[in-house]
Order: sequence, then structure tokens, then C-alpha cells
Amino acid sequence: MYRSHSCGELRASHINTEVTLAGWVQKSRDKGFMIWVDLRDRYGITQLIFDEERTSKDLMEKAKTLGREFVIQVKGTVIERASKNPNIETGDIEVLVSELNILNEAKLPPFTIEDETDGGEDIRMKYRYLDIRRNPVKNSLVFRHKVSMEVRKYLSDKGFIDVETPYLIKSTPEGARDFLVPSRMNAGQFYALPQSPQTFKQLLMVGGMDKYFQIVKCFRDEDLRADRQPEFTQIDCEMAFVEQEDILEIFEGMTRHLLKEINGVEVDKFPRMSFDDAMRLYGNDKPDIRFGMQFGELNEVAQHKEFKVFNEAELVVGIAVPGGASYTRKEIDKLIDWVKRPQVGALGMVYVKCNEDGSFKSSVDKFYDQEDLAKWAETTGAKAGDLICVLSGKTSKVRAQLSALRMELAERLGLRKPDEFAPLWVVDFPLLELDEETGHYHAMHHPFTSPKPGQIELLDTDPGAVKANAYDLVLNGNEIGGGSIRIHDKETQAIMFKHLGFTPEEAKEQFGFLMDAFEYGAPPHGGLAFGLDRLVAILGGQETIRDFIAFPKNNSGRDVMIDAPATIDNDQLQELSIQLNVQEEA
Repeated sequence: MYRSHSCGELRASHINTEVTLAGWVQKSRDKGFMIWVDLRDRYGITQLIFDEERTSKDLMEKAKTLGREFVIQVKGTVIERASKNPNIETGDIEVLVSELNILNEAKLPPFTIEDETDGGEDIRMKYRYLDIRRNPVKNSLVFRHKVSMEVRKYLSDKGFIDVETPYLIKSTPEGARDFLVPSRMNAGQFYALPQSPQTFKQLLMVGGMDKYFQIVKCFRDEDLRADRQPEFTQIDCEMAFVEQEDILEIFEGMTRHLLKEINGVEVDKFPRMSFDDAMRLYGNDKPDIRFGMQFGELNEVAQHKEFKVFNEAELVVGIAVPGGASYTRKEIDKLIDWVKRPQVGALGMVYVKCNEDGSFKSSVDKFYDQEDLAKWAETTGAKAGDLICVLSGKTSKVRAQLSALRMELAERLGLRKPDEFAPLWVVDFPLLELDEETGHYHAMHHPFTSPKPGQIELLDTDPGAVKANAYDLVLNGNEIGGGSIRIHDKETQAIMFKHLGFTPEEAKEQFGFLMDAFEYGAPPHGGLAFGLDRLVAILGGQETIRDFIAFPKNNSGRDVMIDAPATIDNDQLQELSIQLNVQEEA
């Protein structure tokens, strides 16, 4: 065997034990008469020692040839370490080597394989297999494994069955672009990679598999960012003969289980907030409730004077920044510049300092007196010593802008603590969302989401007012899961397709298989899908997901390690009956 113990296993209790170890050379220190080598594997580091008084000359010479990342096997005796290292678990011992086998030499790596590396992100992604040897990435992948295993354990104990669904499916409109796969055996036709297993899990409910789950790859051809990849992993779940409350109870329990088992945190309360309240109080549908700074809508107390900017605004809204009255004018100007960045898009910001003596000093003192500003403070919950930041404009835009400012200020103030967890259910979403460019409605979640009981008639008279039987689970300002009670009868589904702009023929072509299944006794059902990548990152105290994915893509959707996507040779294209017509960029 290549090893009797791992490099993280040996302790003082192993002294005088004969061992065999294998791994990578972390570093070598040659003092001439003595050589120390740090040997690393997945489990830790063990120091090896070659001593000319106890080691043969040939073995000493061989040890001198070792370079970084050489793969070696050694045999030797565990001895007490003369200079102990309290920073590693094996720091009380070292191995006096009696035999050395070089299993594979290695080129000098392009960056140091250490916790703090000198490699930038691009070079580390190109040599990801080397980056994985570093503890931060290795530990993140091990952490992901632990989360996945706890998910499987919890759901299996609750009677859920893990069922695989196809990856080569039919392209259906689910809100994002599909990745398409040409079919060689069916010239001119294409499979699509699933954006989610949505229709299949509904069909499993029709098939009587009343508790289904799957940890599954999903694919969406979308613009990328730190928490989004073209291929991502869902914990996909569905249940039959349930109402919304049943689903919330099960997955509240799963989240509570993960927080306890993975993070050692007990969370009792999972508050609920309507979509409308989330937008009104926080400006987005995934609010971080670890801290305050709720929005205060100021129209009634700010639109009665001659300040044209506010009077012409659809919404005037502000937040109170704790301790912000101490900010200098220069610091406030930087905040104003921050909200005026293109990524935020505000035209400016009004501020009010709430002085410790109870007076107010604002950037609009010309238009508003102390009594007016006191009402602003009351509406935003500002106290003496706070700063009120006010934005105005079109409701949807100004809420998004102030939400971005709220999160930025919380980051600066240290209010977003990664070891604190605040879950939240957001419920009562709109069923439909208006596309302002086309004037047409589309499904806020997906076309199979059920409207709230008794509201389907509103689709004909006031479609924007219809609420969905849908829910999102938010953790620390991130949506970690979302789902809905599904439509389970053909008539309601046909009404929904009609209001989404499908003709009966289009609905039949796209979703006929599902509509047909509903005619054979579909049970009431609903489900939820967690984003595993994002969930793991948050439980691991991070905002970005890349380090929790073994081989991620970059922001351009490229795998720079294997250089994908790549061109295909003409023989393959002809076999697939494909002719390229690539337009050159101007």
C-alpha cells in the first residue's frame, strides 16, 4: 500500500511507530547536515526529517533533489519533534525517513500552493487542479460535501425519494435562454439542457412519487456574476397532497437542521413577510433582516414645499444610518458619488444630520424647516446621532437604488456578520409581472405556479393584482430557495397559458405532454428548489460561490482550464447537419 497513515493523522501517541506516508512536497529546507520536508495530503501536513547522523548518504542526496509539489512516498519512524509547531495538529512529531520513493516529479507551480497565495484569480482558474490543493478551496469542497450529505440525510429521513430526471429535454420557455444540444440522429432538431426539472417533478407527482428530491445540475444561458454560473446545482423537491404550510414546515425544518449540524447555530424563528412589504420596507424581495435601516416613505411629509425634485417624484424614500451624523461632508459626498455610479443610477441624494442636541442640518435647509425634518426623522426611525439618506424618483428604480445603498452602508458598518443567520419567508408574490417594454405580462416564477385560491377570476379584470401561491426562503439577504403550489388541473393551466400569451396551439406544442398528464388524475402538489451553490456559500460565511464549485466558469462563461467553449471541426458539424453563420462583431 502507498500509505499506512494520512499526513494529518500522526500524534505523540504514534512515537516509535513505523509508518508509510504519501503526498506532495509542500516545501523543503536544506541545512546541509539536516533536511526537513513538509509532506502534504488532503488531511494535513507532516514534517519529515533526513539527518546525516541517522540517514544514509544516498538517501540524503536523494532528498536534496526534492522540489515543490513532487509526489513522494516515504517510510520511516515517528519521533518526537525537537521544535514543536503548535499551529498544525501534527506539530508534536516528525518522521525520520528510512526510505524515499519519488512517485512523480513536478514542474515549479505557477503560484504558491499555500493558504495565502501569490496567484491571481485568472491564473488560479487556469490551473484549478493546483488551486484545489490549497486549504481554502479544498476545505470549501469538503464543506459542500458535508452540506449535501446532511440534505440527503434529512430528506431521506422524511420519506423523500431521490429520482434522476433527464438532461436532454425539449426547449420550453421558462424565463432564461436554453443551452441547446444538436441531435445527430434527428437532423435539424435540438435537445435543450434543463433550466430546472420543473415539468418532470410534476410528472413524478402524477406518477404517485409523492415525495421527490434530487441534487441536480441545471443550465441557464444568462449573464454571469459572482453568485451565478451557467451550470448550477439545485436541491430540487416536490410533494403531493400538500398545501403551502406543509412545504414551508418541511423546508424550514431542513434549513434549521443544516444551521444546527453544519454551523452549530439554533434558529427558532422563521418570520414571514409579504412581497409587498419586502419591497416597501427594504426595496427588494430578498431583504437582509440581520440589521435595521428599514425604508421610510416620505411623500406625505416632503412633497408640500417648493422642492421640485421631490414634488415631481413618484416616491420619496429614506433610511436612517446609525451614527451617521458624525460623517464629514467629504464622507457624505463620497456616498453621493456612490449612488450616482452607473451601477446604481441615482441622480443625487438628499441628507439630513440628526444632531445630538435634537436639531437637524440638511442639504435642503432652504426648503424645509426643523419641524419638517423632525417628521422625516420620525418616519425613518432616525435618532439623535443618525444620518438620514433620501432618494427620489420612479418607485421601482428608487427602491432598487436605496436598497443597494442600504446594503453598502451595512457592509461598511460591519452589520452583515457572516456568523449570524436570519432566515425569512417572503410570501404572496404577484402571479404575473408586467414587461414595461412590451406591455405584456409574464409569469414572475413560471407558468405552472398556482394563483391564490379565489383569485383566478381577477386574471380577466386586474391581472397585476393576482397573488401567487408562491414563496421564497431568504437567508442573510440572499434567496436560497423558492417554490410554489402548482396548478394541477388542465382547465386552470389552460387559463394561465392564455394570459401568458400562448395560443392553444402553442400551449399544446410546448406543454402538451403535461396537459395530457393532468387528465389522468394529477394530485394537488407543490415544491421548492434550493440553490445549493449559494446555500453552501452562505453557510460557509461567503458571498461568492466559485470556491465551493470544483471547476467553475469565469464571468464570460468560459472554463479557462480546458478552454471551453471551443470551435468544432467541420466533420462534426456536417455529421450534425449544422452550417455556421457567425456574424463578426463591429
